[in-house]
Amino acid sequence: MSTTSIPDRSIRICADRGGTFCDVHASYPDPQNPDERKELVVKLLSQDPGNYEDAPTEGIRRVLEAVTGETIPRGSVLKTDKIDYIRLSTTVATNALLERKGHKHALVITKGFKDLLLIGNQSRPKIFDLNIRRPAPLYSKVLEVEERVTLVGYTSDPKAEEHAVQFDDEGKVVRGYRGKGWDGQGDAEGPGEIVKGLSGEAVRIMKKPDPAVVEPDLKALHDEGFRSIAIVLVHSYTFPEHERLIGDIARKVGFTHVSESAQLLPMIKMVPRGVSSTADAYLTPILREYLDGFFNGFDSKLKDGTLRSPRVEFMGSDGGLLDLDNFSGLKSILSGPAGGVVGYALTSWDEKEKHPIIGLDVGGTSTDVSRFDGRYEVVYETTTAGVTIQSPQLDINTVAAGGGSCLSFRNGLFLAGPESAGAQPGPACYRKGGPLAVTDANLLLGRLIPDYFPKIFGKSEKEPLDSEASRTAFDKLAAEINADQDKKLSLDEIVYGFIKVANETMCRPIRALTEARGHATSKHTLASFGGAGGQHACEIASLLGIKTILIHRYSSILSAYGLALADRAFELQEPCSTFYTPQNVPTLKSRLDKMTKDVRAELEKQGFEEHRIHVERMLNMRFEGTDTALMVLPAEGDGNGDEDFEAAFKRVYKSEFGFLLETKVIIVDDIKVRGIGKTFDTLGQSVYAEVEQLTKKNVDHNAKVDSRYSVYFDKIGRVDDTPVFLLDKLDIGDVVEGPAMIIDDTQTIVIVPGAKAVLTSKHLFITLE
Repeated sequence: MSTTSIPDRSIRICADRGGTFCDVHASYPDPQNPDERKELVVKLLSQDPGNYEDAPTEGIRRVLEAVTGETIPRGSVLKTDKIDYIRLSTTVATNALLERKGHKHALVITKGFKDLLLIGNQSRPKIFDLNIRRPAPLYSKVLEVEERVTLVGYTSDPKAEEHAVQFDDEGKVVRGYRGKGWDGQGDAEGPGEIVKGLSGEAVRIMKKPDPAVVEPDLKALHDEGFRSIAIVLVHSYTFPEHERLIGDIARKVGFTHVSESAQLLPMIKMVPRGVSSTADAYLTPILREYLDGFFNGFDSKLKDGTLRSPRVEFMGSDGGLLDLDNFSGLKSILSGPAGGVVGYALTSWDEKEKHPIIGLDVGGTSTDVSRFDGRYEVVYETTTAGVTIQSPQLDINTVAAGGGSCLSFRNGLFLAGPESAGAQPGPACYRKGGPLAVTDANLLLGRLIPDYFPKIFGKSEKEPLDSEASRTAFDKLAAEINADQDKKLSLDEIVYGFIKVANETMCRPIRALTEARGHATSKHTLASFGGAGGQHACEIASLLGIKTILIHRYSSILSAYGLALADRAFELQEPCSTFYTPQNVPTLKSRLDKMTKDVRAELEKQGFEEHRIHVERMLNMRFEGTDTALMVLPAEGDGNGDEDFEAAFKRVYKSEFGFLLETKVIIVDDIKVRGIGKTFDTLGQSVYAEVEQLTKKNVDHNAKVDSRYSVYFDKIGRVDDTPVFLLDKLDIGDVVEGPAMIIDDTQTIVIVPGAKAVLTSKHLFITLE
């Protein structure tokens, strides 16, 4: 293929750098028919320092070679004139947090609160442990600043007129009261100036930071080698001016990264806001270093490290695409798994059938589980590696069980994980001297066939999986296991025993997302993806009572494919602290309207037409006297377009806690508007509708079986002549009955006895008896 046949700005590239593999999905105009696009998939190891420095860059190089027909030497600067966009999801920040290899930074906090983040919220997740190990804080040093503001009272409390401060329309104090809620010190004008905070609360400025003191202190930190700081001040969510002042001084001193907590998260609760800010100061510099190295591999580099063209976008933890300016370490913690959630949600959901879907992403290092029931399930406070972060993230449960999970026998128990062989050295069969892993077990059971698996191993990167290395290691482990047994187990029984343990481990987070929240697992569809998903999907569905499984044609690289389908997201959030009463609803709606207008303007500026912009308006609500706020979308009102937030809040609250506090007033802590710029108007007919209309026919074994292989199945043992089909050679409507294997270049799908698989235009639609 010649370069001239590919128009400029026409290749679209999406890369997902996971823990073990880096997946790349690309599309480009068909030279024979420019109105249609051809697709290309590249899969390579995330880490292979002997052959390349950065996996996404190497994947893009291979795409450009394949599409343009040019030979591009490794290490050369890549030309970008043919590329329309690059979309990237990365686990760089996630791994830095898990491995505690982030950037050294200091915490700047209000004087008297030095130990606040160390004390935390006093939660004890392992209350009966005799040896409590508290995770160390992310920051290396603390600088206390003499500043203080206090809250005087709610301005809109319908029951507190005796001690409220009243403001005029310009935010100036009209009068204050000496009533029950007042502190008895002077009147409303003193001591300390009283101003109206962003949330509507009255804020008394007790002490402003003194630049003459702050600047030398920050210079001392800079001289010690600190280049990143997190600034966390009391009540800055509603009065951020002091944080801005310190932030400006820090930048002037020479700090390259400054995380101001109020700018990152204008939300109440100082502890999670503070921890989130330290996480951002810890992770963002690491992420920026990685991205600077990534951008250096391309020819259109600007001084600030961005690409002029093509445009580069990143997957955020909440499932929306972000540009470089809005992408940070805090927003990238679930960057990789989020692409997969978007991928299965947009390709598996049927608006008419409304079957809830469980997403099962079995990767090399871990398994990520999520649920989709018409909209993304988002949580606003999560704990990762002992760090509680307050930031919107898709509700994804991760368990350390994947293709690379290490297998061991301890104290009479079969164990799969949590340790992982990763990409370096990888499982024993990767030819790098690695430990036994789930991949080795699947290989020995016949569920992976070396002849069909990518030959990317060994020093030459061209050798197949080494089944002998797996067998030798398992023989040694089997001897150890049988030495403790009265009844000797066969090698197949032992190997399959580890698979059963791994399957049960993967089911645990699924039950936590469904049964633990009142959803019947059996009423869901299982969307399986990830490189190892197809080997476990049927058995996991059987354990959960699920009868329908969807496996996308690109399931092994669905996190990368999801990037191609994802929408651009932009959101604004403001603190509120207002009682949800009929008198205050018009003001709340007015603020929502203004934020909606600003969100739409930003997305229009990014190139989205008005009909492609979808807006969600939310309130973060709680009952007075309670601690936990819930972010809710409004329920449908009276049919006139009214938003009924109260009904929505009570429905969500009762679902979450099982009761309502009917006598309590509802407080609005925050207001939020999220805008979504749609990449596609529609993705076409759903898979369920297609299956209904398909003319199905049993596959012709004589014509379609590519080979036969010995595969071990539960209950029936080895089936020596299990048929092996190539996915590309099957026709739409072909029905494959288990036991069977369906394989393409990047995945192996095991169809167990009793299961039927129907091929549709984009999926394998599998039903169990």
